[in-house]
Amino acid sequence: MSTARDPFTYLDANATEPLRPQALAAMTEAAQMAGNPSSVHRAGRAARAMLEAAREDVAMLFGVQPDNCVFTSGGTEANVLAMTGQAGGRRILVGATEHDAVRQALPATTVPVTPDGVVDRIALERLLAVPDAAPALVCIMLANNETGVINPMREIANLCHAHGALLHVDAVQAAGRIAFDVAGLGADSVAVSGHKFGGPKGAGALLLAGERFCAIPPRLAGGGQEQGRRGGTPALPAITGMAAAARVAVADMAVQAARLGAWRARIEAAAVAAGAMVCGGAAARLANTTCLLLPGRRAQTQLIALDIAGYGVSAGAACSSGKVTRSHVLEAMGLGEDAGCAIRVSLPWSVTGAGVDGFIAAYTAMARRLPAPRGVVA
Repeated sequence: MSTARDPFTYLDANATEPLRPQALAAMTEAAQMAGNPSSVHRAGRAARAMLEAAREDVAMLFGVQPDNCVFTSGGTEANVLAMTGQAGGRRILVGATEHDAVRQALPATTVPVTPDGVVDRIALERLLAVPDAAPALVCIMLANNETGVINPMREIANLCHAHGALLHVDAVQAAGRIAFDVAGLGADSVAVSGHKFGGPKGAGALLLAGERFCAIPPRLAGGGQEQGRRGGTPALPAITGMAAAARVAVADMAVQAARLGAWRARIEAAAVAAGAMVCGGAAARLANTTCLLLPGRRAQTQLIALDIAGYGVSAGAACSSGKVTRSHVLEAMGLGEDAGCAIRVSLPWSVTGAGVDGFIAAYTAMARRLPAPRGVVA
């Protein structure tokens, strides 16, 4: 049985990245600030200056004006704020593989995906072109949290805008891992979350493309913070930590993508040789992410075996109170009952070659040891 002292290799970056040292340093400095950023005395002004410096950094890194960077508690709040703030009078169209934060935010029509997990643009155009229908708010993620599959967002944006639709992009998994800016995506709004690129949990941002969104109504009313778009005293340590992590992640992005992509290729080659398939493997994907499906072997069984061996992976989104259920992402890709037989390996910025080699050995041994059960996999 594993104990806290046993060696453990963390390979669940898409749930949360390990905290970067630069983020911790920024958080420590901010935590020592006595002032409230809304106060007018010198301590408040100092805290406000720190908050606005973080805002300028995040806005610059993702290509919006500082006034259109709204700090939130994370990706879920940013997504919900964007959707509820732009939904008025519009039909809501949501990709079939979206995170539950988006799928459950508002009643919506589902946009199907191809077997590779990419949004089906033909189906999307058909939904956008429904005669006499209200214009749409389309919600599509830039990169999938379970498979790493990247959507061709500029093409999707052009399609949306040609039909008078707005486009909200959940970029929570993409931020800090692939280069983008809001204008380049063609998005009307974009959500990011600090802990996905090495910042602390509890800070995110909604990035808005254009002055027309300055009056987006708040989900949290209060003291008028964030230009009236999100009430509540800002979580200054978390926000400054997020900004520090974003600076490092974006600066190091190309190097990390090459390093992690090479290690992912080794993992996938070994997994395929052991009988697995790579979900979404033919599509463009995040360099750090692979979704490995072992037909007939339940994901929960695989997770337990790998955890005992000292490797932390997941079976998809880490937002289900520890439950392991069949993946709606893989079901949308047409994998049926085998959607309950996949694990996600997501390499963090801190992973080492020794950790990757050890995982390959542990996964190969597990795949060969676990018998495929008969009957239906739940």
